[in-house]
Amino acid sequence: MTIKTFDAFSRLSIIDINRITNFLYEHSGEFRDTKTAIRKAVMYAAKELPGLGGYVFVMENKNEILGTVVVNRTGMNEYLSENILVYLAVKQNFRKNGIAKKLIDHTIRYCKGDIAIHINKQDPVIKLFEKLGFKARNIEMRLER
Repeated sequence: MTIKTFDAFSRLSIIDINRITNFLYEHSGEFRDTKTAIRKAVMYAAKELPGLGGYVFVMENKNEILGTVVVNRTGMNEYLSENILVYLAVKQNFRKNGIAKKLIDHTIRYCKGDIAIHINKQDPVIKLFEKLGFKARNIEMRLER
């Protein structure tokens, strides 16, 4: 198993963007976003959309995606985290094998600055993030329009 790292310097192809988007959509479970939203985050990270970019980390075994993380850079250090971990998904039949932990560890080592994550308070993956040093700091309130 290897973790591939994509950023502004190692661009993702449209085929890879579609492959990662579909993987995230298929394996994000009940808390998933729309495929359009996922694709935007992946494209932003890959600098295919205007902005600071970010990172996409993909764990593969023989070209089969087992898990992936998408991080978008915010550029808002000192008052918000410099990075936001937008998506994390592991293929269903590979869960509980340490893949999410390895991907998060890789993300922590690779990204400079603070990393935030918005996570549904009902999602059991919260426990993994807490074990890895993430702390609940703020409550997000959103006015949806």
